[in-house]
Amino acid sequence: MDRMSEREPAFDPNAANTPAALPPESPIAMPTQPLKAWSKADVRPLRNPDGWRTPYLSRLIVFAVAVFVTTAGAIQMYGVVEVGGVTLLKGALLGLFVINFAWIALAFASSIIGFVALVGRPALQTPDLPETLASRTAVVMPIYNEQPSRVFGAVQAVAQDIERLGFSAHFDYFLLSDTTDPDVWIAEEKAFLLLREQMGPDARIYYRHRAKNHRRKAGNIEDFVTRWGGAYEHMLIFDADSLMTGHAVIALAAAMEADPDAGIIQTLPLVINRNTLFARLQQFASRVYGPVIAAGIAVWYGRDGNYWGHNAIIRMEAFAEGAGLPDLPGKPPFGGLILSHDFVEAALIRRKGWAVYMLPRIEGSYEESPPSLIDVGQRDRRWCQGNLQHAALLGTRGLHPLSRHHFLNGIFSYLASPFWMFMLLCGLALALQANFIRPEYFTDEFSLFPAWPRFDAERALQLFGATMAILIAPKIFGLIVHLLHGPSRRAGGGFFRIVISSAIEIVMSSLIAPVMMLVQSGSVFQILAGKATGWNPQRRDDGSIPFADIVRRHRWHTVLGVVTLVTALLIAPSLAGWMSPTIAGLLMAIPLSWASGHLGSGLALKRLGLLLIPEETNIPEIATAARANGRRLSEAGSDEVDGLVALHDDPNFLREHERMLPAFERRPRGQIEPDRVMAAAKLSEAETLDDARAWLSAKERTVVMHDRALLAMLAKLPAAPQQTATADA
Repeated sequence: MDRMSEREPAFDPNAANTPAALPPESPIAMPTQPLKAWSKADVRPLRNPDGWRTPYLSRLIVFAVAVFVTTAGAIQMYGVVEVGGVTLLKGALLGLFVINFAWIALAFASSIIGFVALVGRPALQTPDLPETLASRTAVVMPIYNEQPSRVFGAVQAVAQDIERLGFSAHFDYFLLSDTTDPDVWIAEEKAFLLLREQMGPDARIYYRHRAKNHRRKAGNIEDFVTRWGGAYEHMLIFDADSLMTGHAVIALAAAMEADPDAGIIQTLPLVINRNTLFARLQQFASRVYGPVIAAGIAVWYGRDGNYWGHNAIIRMEAFAEGAGLPDLPGKPPFGGLILSHDFVEAALIRRKGWAVYMLPRIEGSYEESPPSLIDVGQRDRRWCQGNLQHAALLGTRGLHPLSRHHFLNGIFSYLASPFWMFMLLCGLALALQANFIRPEYFTDEFSLFPAWPRFDAERALQLFGATMAILIAPKIFGLIVHLLHGPSRRAGGGFFRIVISSAIEIVMSSLIAPVMMLVQSGSVFQILAGKATGWNPQRRDDGSIPFADIVRRHRWHTVLGVVTLVTALLIAPSLAGWMSPTIAGLLMAIPLSWASGHLGSGLALKRLGLLLIPEETNIPEIATAARANGRRLSEAGSDEVDGLVALHDDPNFLREHERMLPAFERRPRGQIEPDRVMAAAKLSEAETLDDARAWLSAKERTVVMHDRALLAMLAKLPAAPQQTATADA
């Protein structure tokens, strides 16, 4: 019998995007915002002026402390280099030092504010539930080539937790797929259908896949806002590794309702569920030091804060009317699509007169981190380009001064690495000059002594100690706050284990820092040379990278470490000692990178109670539920999927897949799509499903899965060659 005769009646295009996949559309306009034109008339009037407070005193303290510390450091550094006169090379060293020192001085000043705000208080608090909510919120998770069971299981856990608390009527859930791998796309659809089956027919969990991931994540969110945004007062943005308790989600919705001038409210997502050594270092730092740093910036940023792209609630009206992103003039890497769109969205929303701020003490906001040093470097490459792009946005009309500060802060977070590298090179050059270049005995000016390039060694040692103290101070502040809170101290392994863990984290971070300096410097130089980055999915699972790849990535870092060590020893053993932290990190780049992604090293420390966070002793119920949900979806076959086989072998699934495709759009006459033509030709010649699987490329598979006519051709193919019956004579 023909396979088509066994299937349901032909697809009805008017039935596309039924509630089985998506709710009815509720469009809202999202105009592109101008960058060069702006007037005060464009600023919305405040709905609650009495509730708007600007923390002038905190800002004054932060900038005063930063200026004082920077000035003191600059004076001390000038005293180091002025012995024997300030040469051009010494001046360059002084200038680079002042720039880098100002950067760490500002972070130091901010951490003081955070320490004062938190000392003697718990860093995190479980939010109180409101009696009721009046608004509707869309929980939105953009996904891109992720493991379906993980992300769908996490959304299921959040939805079930909110339902348990009695607030499910106020929240809908959208999984917005920009996935380009055809097999992962089909796996997502299977996971969605499994999830809807588990949650029941009344569950308002929706799924949408875009045929073209135009404008990447920003375009994904924009597509949702312009098509469904009119039905919701707020949207809560997740990343694919985000997780939030029902308490935290409801508390954010309540905070947004209570503040009619709030545009974005950001939480502090803590890193959890990590087991490799590098990820556990980040997880420990996030939990112990993060609250003090976040509290500091929350206090002095006030309502002029920033947005980090996830685990934050956004007022739909504010986003639609103020956050439409233009493309930057010119070509990538500095022109074209805005990559780090979250900073820009926050700045444009603040420009409209909406508040953007952080509530860092809300407990129950989580994320995950990359599992190795190499994974962080790959992610940083894209972030680096996005932040350097912001240089073109510094002149945007109408921005709040702190919004420009956020741009500068992001830019310098990457420029700091090449500046540090240049500073080290200046120091080496001066040391070479002092030891190997003949002094100028006869200068134009009268002098009793030759012009030796000299330094004040005692001052240099004092300045080095002061710099280290200022760098480590935010970590010490966070450690004190963590230790003073009894439940956190006990759940983290006790006083001594936490102190030892902090020492391990500081030492490991110091060794990793020179490697990251070179990685980030390389990214900056590549981008300045005009090399744009791609958009690759992040590797989220624990696991190691092949050793050959590690050697290939870090061999030049090791070579540079050897050259630096030999050069320093030839100049002076004391110079080698002064540069030993940097040299040690570079020499150990390969074993450090290998250990960073090594699961056994991280688990060994965990068994010893080191680098332990309270959320590992008292595992959040939401994390347990998300893991269990993901495991059930995976066991039900939602991950390992061959898309062509899944669509061919299951007519019911094929029907559901077709229902989730957008309504048919007629192709303009004469506009030929080469991939579709090739896919149709290959399907016409294929005698079996195996032929189609072998012949169709990934792009052609994607075309087939988007095209109902090609899907019908696929469905007609037999699974295996038909056997011809023969009879014995």
